Amino acid sequence: MRSGRRRALEVTEVSLRRLEDANPVLGVLAARDGDRARRAAGALDRGGIREGLLAGAPTLIKDLEDWAGLPTRQGSRSLAAAGPATTSSPTPARLAAAGAVVVGKSTLPEFAIEGYTANDLTGVTRNPWNLALSPGGSSGGSAAALAAGLVAVATATDGGGSVRIPAALCGLLGLKPTTGLIGRFPAPDWIDYSTDGLLACAADDLALLVSIVRGPVAGDPASLPAALHASLPRWRAAPPRLLAAERTSAWGPLDPDVERALDAAVDLVADVVRAPVDWMAPDEFFAPADPDLDWYVTCAAEHVHRLGEATVRASWDLYHVATQEFFARGLDVSLPAYLAARRRRFAYTRRLEELLGDDGLLLTPVVTSSGWPADGRDASGEVHGLHPRHLATVIQNITGLPALSVPLGMLDSGLPFGLQITAPRFHDDRLVDLAALLEEVAPWPHSAPGYVTLPDALGLD
Repeated sequence: MRSGRRRALEVTEVSLRRLEDANPVLGVLAARDGDRARRAAGALDRGGIREGLLAGAPTLIKDLEDWAGLPTRQGSRSLAAAGPATTSSPTPARLAAAGAVVVGKSTLPEFAIEGYTANDLTGVTRNPWNLALSPGGSSGGSAAALAAGLVAVATATDGGGSVRIPAALCGLLGLKPTTGLIGRFPAPDWIDYSTDGLLACAADDLALLVSIVRGPVAGDPASLPAALHASLPRWRAAPPRLLAAERTSAWGPLDPDVERALDAAVDLVADVVRAPVDWMAPDEFFAPADPDLDWYVTCAAEHVHRLGEATVRASWDLYHVATQEFFARGLDVSLPAYLAARRRRFAYTRRLEELLGDDGLLLTPVVTSSGWPADGRDASGEVHGLHPRHLATVIQNITGLPALSVPLGMLDSGLPFGLQITAPRFHDDRLVDLAALLEEVAPWPHSAPGYVTLPDALGLD
């Protein structure tokens, strides 16, 4: 668009049409904003196209974040009558300032609490790689839309894996940054664990998006001051220390195809960075305490508190069954149990930081099974919350350390395999650089089978 090969309005129209065509199957749209998107694109074409790094890129905003003029319903029937937001959340505002054209809002599980994207307000979101299976959650609508080439940018948040899980299952890069790299306001539902993150099809897209959305926000006590961002570590010639594990909590063996994919991905990374790998068993990390269980205690209690116990009880019949299970746990958490889990966070963080030091990388899977049904049904055919044994993502939120999901391999289910790479605090740029190295050696497709990227849909190289 900056070069004049395509006009912003033309690109916006293509994105809007592709979204409408795909949505009946994929279920990625929580709200449409076509008229305003056309006006914004037209304004860019009339003189603003060279202003901003995104130059009119069609963008979806996850319906957990505010976008002024659209309601933020968070996938909940209890918020179905919510009025339009009057302000925009920090990341959507920064993307728009860089020239993004917002075409709508993407789906999520109710209140972003699940590892699959289905709710009673917008329905089921499906994975373009395998329509029977979930794209993951909670940023599932954004990930599915990107993997299907419907938009150029889609926002995501991560409080327990919500960037990395859908990135892994949809064949994308997914960065959960160090808490504080991207400023937050107001306080997230999960106060210290949640942060905005990034989804991208390619490493250069990821680097561009990080450069746009990073930075402090007034009111976030974890924000890294802007003056320090330029001094953060980049990739370096010296080989890192590589640690690898099937899990960091003892939830049982991986699915066999996940184990095979993990072994191959770890070997690939070791070859690329020219470093040996030290494998660790799950009980070498945090036993006898379990950070996965502490995450549920902390996050469920904080979420109930944010909404208010009276509101939760009054709205109970409007909630999805998985939300009811999550909130029931939160209603039962005592103050001593909550504070004990919060205090153990310091021990978990110390242990992981001592293992990583200043030059370590921890390699683990993002998800530990081959996928799960799109509507959240378990082996018995009933819909419940996803069991923590399927995931290996919450310790990065508890500790605040950065983690990147990289698509390296395939699973028997037809879904991609995502390798999770955890780095020391504020080594986010090292992860972005490593993504570029890995893409050069082991490139992955930028769209799911049967779909094309947005540039391809526009007839561009």
